[in-house]
Amino acid sequence: MKKVTIYTSGTCPYCIMAKELLKKKNVDLDELSIDTNPKYIDEAIKKSGGRKTVPQIFVDDYHIGGYDDLSALDDRGELDPLLKD
Repeated sequence: MKKVTIYTSGTCPYCIMAKELLKKKNVDLDELSIDTNPKYIDEAIKKSGGRKTVPQIFVDDYHIGGYDDLSALDDRGELDPLLKD
């Protein structure tokens, strides 16, 4: 399975839903909390092309976006193939 990185905040319901969806797919997450390390805020904004919301989700270097984008990929059946090596 590919590396999945997710920038999160502990108070974000969309972050929780994104993590739950990925955990159902047995994805090992690299979770980077902007709450515990503020440097991740600037990093997430830069890597996501200017998005200032969380979650921001990446599969390897591919930027998925937020929870709505992740959920839409899953609904279209495109998430599982993206996660496989």
